[in-house]
Amino acid sequence: MRNLEDRTFLVLIAIVSLALAWVIAPFFGAILWGLVAAILFAPLNRRLTIAFSGRRNSAAAVTLLVIIAMIILPAILLGIFLLQEAASIYVRIQSGQIDFAHYFQQMQSILPGWATALLRRLGLTNVGEVRETIAAGITDRFQALAAQAFIIGQSAFVFFVALGVMLYLLFFLLRDGDEIEAKVRRAIPLRAEQSEALAEKFVAVIRATIKGSVIVAIIQGTIGGLVFWSIGVEGALIWGVLMGFFSLLPAIGTGLVWVPVAIYMFVTGAVWEGAVLVVCGLFVIGMVDNILRPILVGREARMPDYIVLVSTLGGIEVFGFHGFIIGPVIAALFMAAWDILTNLRTAAPQQG
Repeated sequence: MRNLEDRTFLVLIAIVSLALAWVIAPFFGAILWGLVAAILFAPLNRRLTIAFSGRRNSAAAVTLLVIIAMIILPAILLGIFLLQEAASIYVRIQSGQIDFAHYFQQMQSILPGWATALLRRLGLTNVGEVRETIAAGITDRFQALAAQAFIIGQSAFVFFVALGVMLYLLFFLLRDGDEIEAKVRRAIPLRAEQSEALAEKFVAVIRATIKGSVIVAIIQGTIGGLVFWSIGVEGALIWGVLMGFFSLLPAIGTGLVWVPVAIYMFVTGAVWEGAVLVVCGLFVIGMVDNILRPILVGREARMPDYIVLVSTLGGIEVFGFHGFIIGPVIAALFMAAWDILTNLRTAAPQQG
């Protein structure tokens, strides 16, 4: 009878846990980023708690204001600037200041015979048709966005609701984080040393992913955008943001952005600009990753680059933008769990 009651209780726990996960699923992103921010700014919150003589509410409130000033407001401003840049590029395309057909014609005039023949077979040699196709495609995209203005407005409303939930949750995670962590550790049916090892790995990977990826991405994107602006490339802000986003992928990273642009410049005769972009890409933008990432991440949280790459790509594929954090965290917990199992198996014969 006792076993039946215990099994029923475990089934009840599973049901209510799944039900709660289903209820809060719409705010998964807000909860995730609130947890990430709480982990990152926990040291600051602890120092402020000491400075405020143990007043945790005041310390959490000040930490929250710091997060808003350092991260939230700059991110919103960047989004506004990106929209303005995209609208400006669209106006220049419509007015003919940006002529993709002209760029295409420049490329075509320098290509070797076999490449020109390939374009001819694909029907891409008619400059007028290329211009009309590109213009029609861009116009259709912007018209589709205009037609979905109401949906975009709803999305903006949902975004700010999620942001409010994240900030509200973040306040309590900062204020009561140590107590919540202790309760979670006691509730997990693992040995104390096992739950502690997994918790330490989880926190280390979160901090390493943010410090080693996001900070490097911001620096590389900023440098890349400035380089693009200095050599006169249209939409330097958009290119910089793209470079920062792709820098989240180790090994290939920013080269996905600046290498094609540099090739285009060399092909179209802008040799000096292409050379500047290659030199900056290899020795400035590339070195930022090689120098800063090991310093920011630290040895304790390092994973092989191939695991980081595969888990990041897989995480983005499954979870969207949030996946660049979730993927590496799952991979790190997988490796930590197997390390614990290996240590237990190797220790067992010695104890025997």
